[in-house]
Amino acid sequence: MDPAKVEGVLSWPTPKNVKELRGFLGLSGYYRRFIKGYGIISRPLTNLLKKDGFHWGKEAEESFTQLKQALCSAPVSAMPDFSQPFILETDACMKGMGTVLMQNSRPLAYLRITGFSYGCNQMEALPSGKSLCN
Repeated sequence: MDPAKVEGVLSWPTPKNVKELRGFLGLSGYYRRFIKGYGIISRPLTNLLKKDGFHWGKEAEESFTQLKQALCSAPVSAMPDFSQPFILETDACMKGMGTVLMQNSRPLAYLRITGFSYGCNQMEALPSGKSLCN
């Protein structure tokens, strides 16, 4: 990840009002699928968006700091290096299937599909084929 962008996120000022908080939550929300437990981490900040509910406290500051750290760490910052080999990890069950494209033990992309009906052999093979097509 670009060091200037990392520095920009880490030096993001503490929001002083709802408008500034929405700006930060908009940025972090864009990367929510790469931040494990995003909803739980961001809940104290989201609660501040309620009408007449903006009262910055210790819990909000901890959430804000935790989200900034998560935005600047893997897997958010992973970009593909085409000179290195890729690893495609897949899994399937009766409710859905998922695939993670990885490189150097870091996820690069995710694919999740639900709501289908296939046999066992097809379910195990389908994530690989779908991932290669996307």
